[in-house]
Amino acid sequence: MDSAGLMMLVEILDAGSISEAARRLKMTRANVGYHLKQLETDVGVELIRRTTRRIEPTDLGMQLYRHGRTIQDSLQAARESVATQGETLQGRVRLSLPNSYGELVLAPKLLEFKRNNPKIILDVIFENRITDLIRDEVDIAVRLLSDPPPNLDAWELDEVGIIACATTTFAKANVFPSHPDELRSAPVITASVLGRQLRLSAYQNSSKLSVPLEPTLTSHNFVFLRDAILADLGIGLVADYLVEDHITRGELVTTLDDWRLSMFGTRMYLLTMPSQHQSRAISTIIEYLVAALSGRRVVHCD
Repeated sequence: MDSAGLMMLVEILDAGSISEAARRLKMTRANVGYHLKQLETDVGVELIRRTTRRIEPTDLGMQLYRHGRTIQDSLQAARESVATQGETLQGRVRLSLPNSYGELVLAPKLLEFKRNNPKIILDVIFENRITDLIRDEVDIAVRLLSDPPPNLDAWELDEVGIIACATTTFAKANVFPSHPDELRSAPVITASVLGRQLRLSAYQNSSKLSVPLEPTLTSHNFVFLRDAILADLGIGLVADYLVEDHITRGELVTTLDDWRLSMFGTRMYLLTMPSQHQSRAISTIIEYLVAALSGRRVVHCD
């Protein structure tokens, strides 16, 4: 197998298209396509599927991409070891973080990391969509999931629960639910889900309920949801980290405490592309974030 073709496959999938790969490599599109075709001829099968919008790897294409990426990472790690011997750690890391968890929980940690590692360049994106790490050139993504994707390396950073809460004023002036089913007709404030019925899963001992909801206020902006709850507008169903300080200060009261509530996943995972040799900057920030969130159960999912 031609190693140049393997490296070209990595460049094409990282770029998202043959044209973009050619631009980045300062080569002609025909030359890039030729190397890909030679590699596909060597292995005897198609490695990339072309759709109207973009290209996607076949199963074998993804396997070869991982091997090629490991080789590139190993070379990069070797270069960094030589270049940074005796010097301050440096490099570039692109992170994709969920909006509210990123801003409220991870942002202070990243600022501390940056302060301690001034030569590492951090490119931080705040977004809630599931990230295609290859297409978006993301080194690290943090996402709330029930289970991590099988094609990515994952570290469990945090367990996230849903809290049912409201202000004392609202709780006194309205019927405060004592059972999950009562949320069906309550003025609920929670995150929005595009294109499907919003449901709350509620667990108690061996019992499980699935409660359809018709919220009166929804948003993808969790800080806005928190402000709406604090403004006496309804019962919030939001992530625990969003309101825990307000509950501690007595600004919000909770209900359904003897139920375990879930809506969008229960664990926050740190995700990376599979690689045996990550850059020193990436491996250092992974170790830092896992350690910074210690005190919670941390599991490396192989």
